[in-house]
Amino acid sequence: MLNFINGGVCAAQGFRAAGVHVGVKTHAAWKKDVALIVSDVDCAAAAVFTKNVVKAAPVHVDLAHLEDGKARAVIANSGNANACAPHGEEYAERMCAAAAAAIGCAAGDVLVSSTGVIGQTINIGAIEEGVPALYAALERSPEASDAAAHAIMTTDTEKKEAAVETVIGGKTVRLGGIAKGSGMIHPNMGTMLCFLTTDCAISPAMIKSALLETVNVSFNRISVDGDTSTNDTCCVLANGLAGNAAIVERGADYDAFLAAMRALCTLLAKKMASDGEGAKHLVTCTVSGAACEASAETIAKSVISSTLTKAAIFGADANWGRVLCAMGYSGETFDPNKVDVRFASAAGEIAVCGKGRGLDFDEELAKKILTEHDVEILISMGEGEAACTCWGCDITYDYIKINGDYRT
Repeated sequence: MLNFINGGVCAAQGFRAAGVHVGVKTHAAWKKDVALIVSDVDCAAAAVFTKNVVKAAPVHVDLAHLEDGKARAVIANSGNANACAPHGEEYAERMCAAAAAAIGCAAGDVLVSSTGVIGQTINIGAIEEGVPALYAALERSPEASDAAAHAIMTTDTEKKEAAVETVIGGKTVRLGGIAKGSGMIHPNMGTMLCFLTTDCAISPAMIKSALLETVNVSFNRISVDGDTSTNDTCCVLANGLAGNAAIVERGADYDAFLAAMRALCTLLAKKMASDGEGAKHLVTCTVSGAACEASAETIAKSVISSTLTKAAIFGADANWGRVLCAMGYSGETFDPNKVDVRFASAAGEIAVCGKGRGLDFDEELAKKILTEHDVEILISMGEGEAACTCWGCDITYDYIKINGDYRT
């Protein structure tokens, strides 16, 4: 049985969290800007990172710190990406060292992440001075997870937080997560940070395998604006305090853990797509009847990434031709004369294209459907049995306003 619960990164046994303002965000003294997540004991750990060739300093540091498959804590800041900046890796290491000194662990057992403006020197002094207060604020509570979730936000308008519990080997196992992401979001991850915690006993090899499988069907299936960031990171810490027999190979226990992680990350991914910079709509595109899942995924990603489709959704314009156009340049081979397209939402469902040709439909009903916050684009390929769902958002005037003066 899989259930969503409260608590975020503090839902799993043995995890504490905190978020405070230390001064990285100098223009907003009331905003939390550094988060800390700590396990009571050492954890099996894994992470996936941006595929952008230009990687932020924390990404390089984390790659080194994760070579042994272990970690104890995560420290993360918003307000500065520490990417392409002077002293980048040195300052990232100093963040780890400051957290380690407070916790009483090795600096190599601390992971570090940053998000914000690229190319500016991070205020490492403010972070180091603020770590004692950050550590003192650690709590094992939903409020503590909430504080950490707020501390990693940049242009996000709301926090992204969730937790689930399941039963593995007769033991209750919990997974929790916080994430940030609103702009520079595109398949293969984007300007997103995601920190997952679990009390499941699982080996480093298996936690890495589960994370890779999960990211491919959750965070890699969202897009906001087609940009892939320098900093995106998704890491997981597993401390084993649930007491289940350790998962060291694939099997029923691994499958149960994977299902829980997938449910958690899919929810967090949808929260990111829904909170795209300036967005007014969450757009879900489901491609069914495809020859294979990979083909369905490529087509769905192409549709949610289409600027013209995004603009049509913003205008509540049932311009289904833009959907077919995006399908056509996806790189996949298919027969357009077999394609059906429908739009759906809480206001109803309407068929707009059948066998690749326009259908007569009620424009007023279509507009009503597309005015809802959650909008679905349902595509039937008529090619096979495979399906895939991806998530995106519309594009609005506010997106330009937000990014036109993001740095200044």
